[in-house]
Amino acid sequence: MTLLQLPTIRSTKPKTEKPDATGPEPVVLSAESVEIIGRELDAIRDRVVADLGTADRDYILRVVRMQRRLELTGRALMFLGFLPPAWLAGVAALSASKILDNMEIGHNVMHGQYDWMRDDMLHSSSFEWDNVCPSDQWRHSHNYMHHTHTNILDLDRDIGYGILRMEYEQKWTPLRLGNPLYAFGLMMAFEWGVMLHDLEYDNVLKGKRKWSDVKGLLAGWWGKMRGQVAKDYIVHPALTGPLFPLTFAGNLTANLVRNVWAFSVIFCGHFPSGAQVFTQEETAEETRGEWYVRQMLGSANISGSPFMHLATGNLSHQIEHHLFPDLPAHRYPEIAEEVRALCEEHGLPYTTGPLWKQVANVWSKMFRLALPLSPTPADTPAVLIERRKVTPAA
Repeated sequence: MTLLQLPTIRSTKPKTEKPDATGPEPVVLSAESVEIIGRELDAIRDRVVADLGTADRDYILRVVRMQRRLELTGRALMFLGFLPPAWLAGVAALSASKILDNMEIGHNVMHGQYDWMRDDMLHSSSFEWDNVCPSDQWRHSHNYMHHTHTNILDLDRDIGYGILRMEYEQKWTPLRLGNPLYAFGLMMAFEWGVMLHDLEYDNVLKGKRKWSDVKGLLAGWWGKMRGQVAKDYIVHPALTGPLFPLTFAGNLTANLVRNVWAFSVIFCGHFPSGAQVFTQEETAEETRGEWYVRQMLGSANISGSPFMHLATGNLSHQIEHHLFPDLPAHRYPEIAEEVRALCEEHGLPYTTGPLWKQVANVWSKMFRLALPLSPTPADTPAVLIERRKVTPAA
């Protein structure tokens, strides 16, 4: 039995179009390089896993304490909500609390990043976050569906969340003209969109999934929605008595801030120009190295300060997160330089940029994809992956 190297031929352009002559020639990554990258990334992972310990435990416990203090401060300030500075400070504290709970704590804990601590409070199987999406449903739609099938068309439902056109391979119809409007709605109600993610409503409407298949989701939704709505919009506002409307508005504003922030961070990590998508055929029977390369090519980072990285749950290091989703996220900055150097060594792009630039890039792309336009050179694949294929024995 011999090995035959075959290049994966792919393009982000519709098949009816000719390649744009002004676009850069893609890098062809050899099968040998793919496997070298895989081994080196495995070595990085093994080193970090072997080093996990007290410092990591202390870090996440400090963040939990910070989040709780911010929430208590925000709730307390709402009793002085009749004073505009106190109301604004309360909203800011509650917004920061919800962002920390969802990003650096919830998202990362539910990835199993701290399961090794064997602490029920911070274990992926028992943690519940301040969000209307039940944690078990999120772990399925995100940990399994998204991280297993990252940027694979028709498998990774994070590509557009079932309502947006985020890639040129997604068919254009007149309904796509509302792309930016749909995106704005999803951004403002992002926690609700995340809750509905596992429903796969488009497949239900197409008859590909029966309503009976999703009945199990409804009980989880009802239980989580009831608790979240009661907490933010009934109980805590009622505790402030005559300030009920102000507290209600403050909690609503904090949830909106968290939604806008989470949407922006996640979309900047997945959809800027330069992030590649893949077909099911070209990712079939992936090796470990090929899986790693797909994660790097399909993700983008956000540059910024340590404070910004904390506020994003270190998803500003989206490339490193997709490579090592179950490593504590605060370790990503120390890994990032090695990953970037590895990309440079093999001629791979390492897509990164400041938040404002990535946000502008993503929204510009969403407006372009609302129209039946041709891809720009920046949207063509930067890398073609040469794969090993086993030939039948003679």
